[in-house]
Amino acid sequence: MDSKVKYWIDLSDYDLATSEAMLQSKRYLYVGFMCHQSIEKAFKAYYTKLKSETAPYSHSLSYLAKQGDFFERFSEEQKEFIDQVEPLNIEARYPSNKERLLKSLTDAKCIEIINNTKDIQKWIKERL
Repeated sequence: MDSKVKYWIDLSDYDLATSEAMLQSKRYLYVGFMCHQSIEKAFKAYYTKLKSETAPYSHSLSYLAKQGDFFERFSEEQKEFIDQVEPLNIEARYPSNKERLLKSLTDAKCIEIINNTKDIQKWIKERL
């Protein structure tokens, strides 16, 4: 595996493990944030692999996937999940409605987010 691709995958793995640690400590806001980070880095790995160039400096998951020409390869469920997790990056950093967001991020919801993140990450890794 190319060293730049491996760099992004290693960071993605680290962020995914961090999301699980945040779940264990019930830091639900950061579960979503770290899952977003994990997906972002997996997307940057795949972008780098496909394009043989540095991924754009962006936190937008849909933008990275579209620029890398792989967004349309996702299933409708994967696209819906990307849309769902994308705002958690900003909301975790600048929670405009922290209480509403925290109510939506239950233990069960966070487990679902982690599992969907694992599925996206696996999908990417299978193509590397």
